[in-house]
Amino acid sequence: MRPLSKVAPDWWDYMTLDREILDDAARLAAEDLLQLSRPGFRVVFYDTLEDFYLAEALEYITTWRQASEDRPAGVCGPIGPTEQLPLVARLVNELELDLRFAHFWGMDEWVVEGKEAGLDHPLSFAKADMELCFNRIRPDLRMPLDNIHFPKVDTREYIASWDQARCVVMQGGQGEVKHWAFNDPLRREGPYKDAPPSPEEYRKLSTRVVDLHPITLIQNARTSGGGVIQNVPSQAISVGPVETWKAEKVSIWQAGTHDNPFGMRLTTMMISKKIPDSAVPMSLLADHPNVQFNFYRHGIGTCEAEMH
Repeated sequence: MRPLSKVAPDWWDYMTLDREILDDAARLAAEDLLQLSRPGFRVVFYDTLEDFYLAEALEYITTWRQASEDRPAGVCGPIGPTEQLPLVARLVNELELDLRFAHFWGMDEWVVEGKEAGLDHPLSFAKADMELCFNRIRPDLRMPLDNIHFPKVDTREYIASWDQARCVVMQGGQGEVKHWAFNDPLRREGPYKDAPPSPEEYRKLSTRVVDLHPITLIQNARTSGGGVIQNVPSQAISVGPVETWKAEKVSIWQAGTHDNPFGMRLTTMMISKKIPDSAVPMSLLADHPNVQFNFYRHGIGTCEAEMH
């Protein structure tokens, strides 16, 4: 019998792992993370936030430069982080990059009263993408609106869009529950009462409406709503593992603001050592052929006890 989560006993999460795995991750020094690179998994450090977010923005540019009429190409991108988005728009404008054949997929969106959050919702991810990036690109350079794909509660159009162009890179952050997008752990109920779904079973999930783990609600209240948790939706639409495995590369960006020092160590170790477990959804990327973890060096922190 696996342990119960200390925070949400009715859910699976990283606290249900074997204690030895957790302790091994906590012992890792920041420099140890660099040694966890292996074929198919690369760990990269950036010494300044300017370099970190510029490198993230350049993944958009290098991808969109590959797009052509006979071979359209695109990026799947997150809200969290967002600092790269204005840089993307500035680079497109300065380089006069024609985006006619480029694509973009939003990773996820909130669900409010059974519908995807609209562009008028203050927490809307689509709103953030448009205001921070796409509306800042010169009109003569912008990609057609039909090439910008945001997930909706009716997921059919979004899922089909993944066959319209190659996804060169899927970017993401890492949440405190160790998700990418809103691929949260599942509830501890029904067939998953005694064990979480196998990695193979979880990877069959496509874009869908998900119930959000309590840790995710608390995190988003902290990072996006000043702690007002009652205003954070309890459901979201998330790009799924099925679409993630269509991406040629998965690039995760961690500046130390969305997850803590322990969490960043845990998933890096699990992916490096190929320990996939659906209670730690990010660890399932151990089976993806091309993953890169990008860290702001000074955001990695330590796991040592420290009184404040």
